[in-house]
Formats: sequence, structure tokens, C-alpha cells
Amino acid sequence: MNFTKYLSKFTFLLLFVLSYGVSSHDESKVAKYPSELAHAPSPLPDRVVLTWEADPATTQSVTWRTDASTKKGMAHLALANANGRALEIEEFIAETSFFKSDINEANYHTVTFKNLDPDTLYTYRVGDGVNWTEYYHFKTASDRPRPFSFIYFGDAQNEVRTHWSRVFREAFRDAPRAAFTLHAGDLIDNPNWDAEWGDWHQGPDWVNGTIPVIATPGNHEYYRINQGPESERYWQTKDGKTIDVMMTAFEPVPSDKGTTYKVSFTGPEGNSASFEFNDGGNIIFVDDQVESITGFKKSELVGSSFYSKPLYDRQRDRGTPAVSNHWRPQFAFPIQDVPDETLKETVYYIDYQGVRFISLDSNKAKEIQIPWFRKVLEDNPNRWTVVTFHHPVFSPGSDRDNKELRELWKPLLDEFKVDLVLSGHDHTYARTGQVDTENLENVPSGYQQAYDPEIGTVYVVSVSGPKMYGITKGNYAKRVAENTQLYQIINIDDKNLTYKAYEATGKLYDQFTLQKREGLPNLLLEALPEENRK
Repeated sequence: MNFTKYLSKFTFLLLFVLSYGVSSHDESKVAKYPSELAHAPSPLPDRVVLTWEADPATTQSVTWRTDASTKKGMAHLALANANGRALEIEEFIAETSFFKSDINEANYHTVTFKNLDPDTLYTYRVGDGVNWTEYYHFKTASDRPRPFSFIYFGDAQNEVRTHWSRVFREAFRDAPRAAFTLHAGDLIDNPNWDAEWGDWHQGPDWVNGTIPVIATPGNHEYYRINQGPESERYWQTKDGKTIDVMMTAFEPVPSDKGTTYKVSFTGPEGNSASFEFNDGGNIIFVDDQVESITGFKKSELVGSSFYSKPLYDRQRDRGTPAVSNHWRPQFAFPIQDVPDETLKETVYYIDYQGVRFISLDSNKAKEIQIPWFRKVLEDNPNRWTVVTFHHPVFSPGSDRDNKELRELWKPLLDEFKVDLVLSGHDHTYARTGQVDTENLENVPSGYQQAYDPEIGTVYVVSVSGPKMYGITKGNYAKRVAENTQLYQIINIDDKNLTYKAYEATGKLYDQFTLQKREGLPNLLLEALPEENRK
């Protein structure tokens, strides 16, 4: 062989390959990895999440996802020990259901471990008999009142993987032994987009498989069935008339600062107008033609909410609300004697070590939930009661007020002196407490009693994701924050409920204690950090 000739050919070939690679890289653009691939299920279980369908002291439910080829799911359970090879395994067969999302087909599997010992550490794994997860731990609740903590999150909703994940993980660093996490709705933005649910599961990742989840649905967990075209809208004009308009263009423009929506409309006389608004619904641009349709000048609309005063944009035929297709396959919550089938696993209660946690569904059928709510409060053997629902009783934003909800549910909250109410929706932070109400102005009726020491209930609105709204009527609250992602850690024992709110960085932002008193309302003890009102 002519070694020199061979080396020359090899060198030429190497240079050609290298130059082609460099040239190709320079001329090509990096493409976004498709959601269909990024969130594709496989035979390997993913999206493992612990919840409860029954008593946390004696049961534990777990749900996971695989591809549709995995027809049978199973779980192994054992008492946790210090030698994994010596585990004494019990096998459970899962209930498996097929699920078709917008981008894939999958099977969801659920097992509920029953007849467990209270206050006991267990280990488990899930799979199909060949393809398994790692072993996780969980600990059952005590069957009697014992001190514990939990983590409360307001809306995650937007850029969940990018900007919410770190908030969850910082909270976990602060409370790694929390009994569970509580999510007050709007976990995601688009209810039936599998990629968004995949991002939500990726944030906590393995933690959801060892610390259970309690969640109540927000408006973004809901979609509409039997609705009319989304392009057919109503607006309110400056002279108070309701007019029909048609949306003719809709373009979302995502960026690191959120999403801007560019939209165009045609009015009843054929006039066209263009808008831009951010993902908080605030109008940031309108063209000169808007006045010919609405009567409003540009200056009267820019900075206002597209969906409320003064324009009140809304779909003409909104159809019937239905909870996300993902909700029930991926979460196994208690199915109790609720007043309507559609409220199953959105309206429920869970008793945990002396505390009753109640989830109400503030998105629909609020009035028919009242008898169920009353019964759950009347037949409550627990010392403490925490209620969660998405829409707040008191809203710190001027364009938001849930008057109907307040009139329907607050009388029961007052009557039974519920200790704590946890909500989201407003993308701000506001927590009630003793404030000077004599000069409380520009707030709806009832806000003067947002905190009543003769009742003792504390109401909280919080946000954990990056989407933010402004505060315009927060003076009813003891502590407020704008443009701040937060998480809350709540510790409860027999005599005290201690609440701490932290910024995404782990900095303490708010703190108080509710002290339980026999025959008297709770005593609210403020422990605010150095004032940094936003």
C-alpha cells in the first residue's frame, strides 16, 4: 500500500467533512425541538404524582403515564427499610385508561394503596413488570392530630418550565419534609395542551412522587364545550351599547418578557381596528380606527384591561364550562357526594392530622355547592379548617371583584369561622389582617370586613408564576406585593397556625400566626418582616 497516497486521501476527506460541518452550522438555524417529541410518552413511566382519594393515614394514591403500548400498569409497595434488596414487596394492579391529547396518545395508570399503617414510611415503584421507575418514599399521615407543614402555591400558569420551576424547587429546599403541596388553581395556561401539563410535571419532577399534591381548578383548567366561534365577540361602546365585532386576525408573539397578542377586529359597520395586549390582558397599543367602532379614544383604552372595563371583550356564545381533559386522568382526588357529577374531583375535602382541607370549584355552579359545603363544615371533627378555591373573595385589582362568590360563600366562612382561605387568580399578593377601615375608600361593599377579629378568618391571594397584574385597591389588605413570585410554607400544630410567605429567592416577605382560643375567634399575631411594600 502507498501510505503517503492513503494519508493524502484521508487528510482531504477529513478536511472536507470538517469544512462541511462548519459551513452547515454557520448557514443553518437552530430549530425548536418539537413538543410532540419533547413530551412523547414511552414505555418508561413518567408524570408520577401522589394524591389522595381517601384517608391519608391509611391510603395513598399514585398516578403515572406511559405510551399506549403499555396496556397494564402495576406498582410494588413495601415498608421502607435500610436495605433495598431485602424489601418485602406487595404487588398492585393499576386501573388503566387510554388518553388522547392534542399531541400524543398515552395510557394513564392509577393505584390506590389501602389498609396502610398510619405514620409509617413506605417505598414504592411503578411500571409494567419490566420497565420500572426508581423506588420512591412516602409517609402516611398520623391518625391523630400532629404538627405538620405544607406548601401553598398561587397561579403557576405561564412559562411554567422556564420561570415557575425554580420557585417550586426553592420552596422544596425550605420545606423538604412538607406533608403535601397545595395548588390554588391555574397550574397551566391552556387546559388541554399536553406540552403545558408536561412542563408542570417537570418542574417538581420526582418530588411529586414523594410529596402528595392537593389542587383546586382555576379558570385556566377549564375550557368550553358546545361554544360558538371564538372570533365572534361582544364589546361595550363608550355610550354603553353592546355591539357585535368579529376578530379577523390573532397572532401571539412570545418573548422572554411574556407573550404579546396582536389582534384585529371588524365592527358592525365594517370598520377595522387593531390592538396589542400583553398576557395579563392589558392593552398596550390601539390604532386610530378604534374610536370609529367604540367611541373610545386611544388614550382611554391603552393601559386598561382588554377583558374588562371599559371594553369588556367577551365571546358571544361561551358554551358550557368543562374541566381540563387532563385533570381526572392525572389526579386521583376524592370522589364524594357532590351535588353534580361534573364537580367530582374538583369539590372535595381531605382530613390531615387535625385539619380539614376543603376544595371548592369557583369556576361553575357556585350556588349548588352551598349545601355540600355547609354539611362538610357542620360535620367537621377537626380543630382547624383551611379552604381553597381559585377566585378570591377579595380582589386587589380594580377590574376584578367576585361579588357573587362573596355573597354566596362568605356567610358560611363567617358562620363556621374558617381559619384560612387560600386563592389565586389575581396574579398579585394580598393578605388580610387588621387595618384602619375608617378611611378605606374606592373598594366594593364588604371589603371593610375583609378581616373581622370577631370572626378571625384570614384570606390570601398569591402568585407563583411570572405573569403579573397591578394592585389598585389593596388597602383593604395588611400585606400586598406586585411583580413578585412567591411561595408559602404553613406550619400547623394544636394551638398555632404559622404562615410564612417567601419571594422566589427565598427571602421572607410576610409572616403571621393564628392562635387557637377555646370559645373565642383566633387571635391574629402579626410578625411582618421589615416593610417592603410593592
